[in-house]
Amino acid sequence: MPDVSVDEKIEASSLALYELVGDVTNMGRWSPETTACRWLGGATGPALGARFKGANRDRWRRWSTTCTVVAADPARRFAFDVKFWGIPIAQWAYEFESEGHGCRVTESWIERRPRWMRRIDDVVVMGVRDRAAHNRDGMKATLAQLRRFAEEATSQS
Repeated sequence: MPDVSVDEKIEASSLALYELVGDVTNMGRWSPETTACRWLGGATGPALGARFKGANRDRWRRWSTTCTVVAADPARRFAFDVKFWGIPIAQWAYEFESEGHGCRVTESWIERRPRWMRRIDDVVVMGVRDRAAHNRDGMKATLAQLRRFAEEATSQS
C-alpha cells in the first residue's frame, strides 16, 4: 500500500501521459520539487533497470537522488526507486487508467527510509514536519501541472 496516493482525471490518452511521465527529463516541467532529471549509463528512456539522477529543490534546500526504474509498462505503469547516498528513500509510481475520453493518472509514494533517517531527515535536514502531507501537496501540484501541459498539447494537435 502506498503511504500517499493522489489521482487526477486528464483529457489525454494513457499512452501519451505515460510517455510524458516516463521521459523523466520532463519532470522539472510539472514537479514543484524536482527541477531536472537526466538519464545515466547510456539510458535514453524508461526501461526496467534504467537509472537517472534527479535534482531537487525545496525553498533553499537542494539535493540530488539516484533513481532506478522498476516498472515501465507503456500506458499502464511507470515506477522508480529512489536512493540517496545508497540508502533507499522511496518508491514513486504513476498508474494510468483509461476513463472516457481521457485517463485517470494516479501518483503514489511509498516511504523506504530507515526509521533512524526519518527522524533526522524530515525536521532537522528538510524542515518538513509531516512528510505525507508535504508529498501529497506536491503530488497534487505535479498532477495539476501535468494535466495543464497534456491538455494544452492535446488541444493544439
